[in-house]
Amino acid sequence: MKLGEPLQQMATSKTHQQTSILVQAAAAACEDKKGVDTRILELDPADSGLSDFFLVTSATNDRQAVAIADEIEHRLKRDFGMMPNSVEGRRNGEWILLDYVDFVAHVFLAERRAFYDIERLRKSAKPFTVPEFDTELKNALAEKTRAVRSASKSSGAVKKNAPAKRPAKTAVKKSPTKTLPAKKRPAKKAVAKRKSAGRRK
Repeated sequence: MKLGEPLQQMATSKTHQQTSILVQAAAAACEDKKGVDTRILELDPADSGLSDFFLVTSATNDRQAVAIADEIEHRLKRDFGMMPNSVEGRRNGEWILLDYVDFVAHVFLAERRAFYDIERLRKSAKPFTVPEFDTELKNALAEKTRAVRSASKSSGAVKKNAPAKRPAKTAVKKSPTKTLPAKKRPAKKAVAKRKSAGRRK
């Protein structure tokens, strides 16, 4: 193991889980707008130079495809402050692609989805339905929570055995000092009038 590898793995898994949460929200948006046969493809790390996930769903007509894409974009912006890096195909509505860098959402018309068949092209990807993906994500987050709790319990035992800290010194209260009011200076106009009056005499 090289120096820095565990930190990199930890950061990568954290980013992967954050991306999973975004994908879950986008899939929920698809379901809310009656997307058909919504699938999530977890891309193989060896192949995924592009992104970690593909979200693929179908619409029955181009208006519904645009509505699904709009809902994904709106929900991710509202809930997470995320905007897509690029959006393609919104005008036609046959195949709308929302690129969020770590995942890509594809909204197809049913016949276009059958023609391009992204699921077949990405054979190494691990396919999930929305409920399967939700279960997988919940299990991963529960495992992470258990790991953090067990780590905090073991570090808590070390803290209990540590010597007690000395009590903090009490601060001595100082008596309030009286502040003298500052001398008021005459306004500039008054000073100028006095000078001009002195010159006239």
